[in-house]
Amino acid sequence: MIKLLITLLTVLLCGCTSLFASASSIKVLLVDGQNNHYVWPKTSNMMKTFLEQTGQFEVDIYRTAKTWNGGKLQEQFPANDGRKHQDFEQPVTDETFSPNFADYDVVISNFGWKAAPWPKQTRLAFEKFMKNGGGFVSVHAANNSFPEWFEYNQMIGLGGWGGRNEKSGPYIYFDEQGLLKRDTSKGQGGGHGKEHAFEIVLRQPHPITKLLPQNWTHSKDELYNRLRGPAQNLTVLASAFDDKKFNGFGRHEPVLMTVEYHQGRVFHTTLGHGIEVFEDEHFINVMRRGVEWAAAGKVKD
Repeated sequence: MIKLLITLLTVLLCGCTSLFASASSIKVLLVDGQNNHYVWPKTSNMMKTFLEQTGQFEVDIYRTAKTWNGGKLQEQFPANDGRKHQDFEQPVTDETFSPNFADYDVVISNFGWKAAPWPKQTRLAFEKFMKNGGGFVSVHAANNSFPEWFEYNQMIGLGGWGGRNEKSGPYIYFDEQGLLKRDTSKGQGGGHGKEHAFEIVLRQPHPITKLLPQNWTHSKDELYNRLRGPAQNLTVLASAFDDKKFNGFGRHEPVLMTVEYHQGRVFHTTLGHGIEVFEDEHFINVMRRGVEWAAAGKVKD
């Protein structure tokens, strides 16, 4: 009888703890569906998993009904949006793509290069969400997306490909003396050399990077170079040297950034090309802290 009472009490206490955790958890909306990186369904699932493992986040994946480059991985790693999804040979705008951003604290984008534009009303709803104090996290190729969307480019600060050039804004990089440069010379926005492991160097103290070493070796990844954009209210938290021996551009390029957009907060990481990166301890730590900061403006240690 005593054992039974103890068991019931344990269940009740665990249930209450779970309820309290749920009530205080950060609501995360991860949007995806069209990305040139074919692993995107799996990396979305990996982000959902390592965020929810902390007990601090609740993550919903909302996917375009008209997907691109998802293949069989979509079946293996489905969204939890209750919608039907069909893969197309080329990106096509999904007119039914209409997440309720207001239900969430922060939005993560796992879209990529060539992603079709969102419907106008969805773009306006997202802009309103951000201007009213929402959070946004741009992961890797999400800064390739939507080159013609003015407000989106303001949010991410820097982007690449999609016709971005000197009209989009300056190049942002560190020179040999460690000074941040804003280069308005002509040229395309976006590039990268061969995938390789590289050293990341912290540039600014910030709650997102507070518990990280001053420098560390990042897993094999693409190191984006020559990103350009409006770069307004942008702070570069960390950079990496784009070595010419890997067909790089020979200068320190930003890899972790924050942007203040009206009342909203943006965490922008250029990292995240392949599966190996999403298993990297430091990457996972930065993502957890970056998502929390974008949602709440602070990070609990």
